[in-house]
Amino acid sequence: MPLAVVHHPAFCADIPAGHRFPMNKFRRVAEVLVEDGIVAPDGFHRPAPAPAGWVALAHARAYVDQVFSATVPHAIAREIGLPMSESVGFRARCATAGTLLTATLALEQGIACNTAGGSHHARRAHGAGFCVFNDVAVAIRVLLADGAIRRALVIDLDVHQGDGTAEIFAGDPAVYTLSLHARRNYPVRKVPSSLDVALEDGLGDAAYLEAVERAVPEAIRAARPDIVFYNAGVDPHEEDRLGRLALSDAGLEARDRFVIRTVRAAGIPLAGVIGGGYLKDIDRLARRHTILHRVASEHA
Repeated sequence: MPLAVVHHPAFCADIPAGHRFPMNKFRRVAEVLVEDGIVAPDGFHRPAPAPAGWVALAHARAYVDQVFSATVPHAIAREIGLPMSESVGFRARCATAGTLLTATLALEQGIACNTAGGSHHARRAHGAGFCVFNDVAVAIRVLLADGAIRRALVIDLDVHQGDGTAEIFAGDPAVYTLSLHARRNYPVRKVPSSLDVALEDGLGDAAYLEAVERAVPEAIRAARPDIVFYNAGVDPHEEDRLGRLALSDAGLEARDRFVIRTVRAAGIPLAGVIGGGYLKDIDRLARRHTILHRVASEHA
């Protein structure tokens, strides 16, 4: 069975040309997956946009309504770093629904991946750091509310700490959050995860993989999850504009292979989201993101 991959054209929202957020990577990720034969041209699973009721399970209703009506206050929009237009709001709804659909497919098939997702800086009351809605948090809350799962584990290997996810699930025994991140990178004020591993600037493949190989099994043992959400951000790469680590493409692939193999060997479904990656060369960046899908396809 081919890997189940979720995509929606709305993942690529309209923002000003030259904006520092590489929005076009989402379109190119889908194109690369087709070009490389990982997904058939008509083989993507397409989500319907998330309704407000789903999103409000993880976010304050007042903020949800502001995003849906494109009336987000200027101060919050500035913290998010995106123009909070109807297009950007609709993108957030589709990406959030995409992660929930990815999780549903993973529960059915063992593994599935989104071509977006991993907006881990969005907190309960507002977004931040290019993150409008915390798609993983919303998906977990919907699955818990529906009784589809009892416990979840978030393995967040984006270079930035998953502060929004940690804040939303603080004190929730049903959700275990693991974050491996650059200690000196954004956000300045971290929010404690269930397990945080803060890494020093310039860390390369070997030391990074040692940290992953220690933390991931520990988190699985502690969480006893019914599903794992894996944020496979590629911003730990040495070329990334917003990272402070020094991984190579081979290091990212080894990381993804270890996480996916370990989770699937334990018999736990895995839902993959792409997380952060910031490079001006959109084609190279998109191909780096599809390392996740290529490795995941080996376990489908």
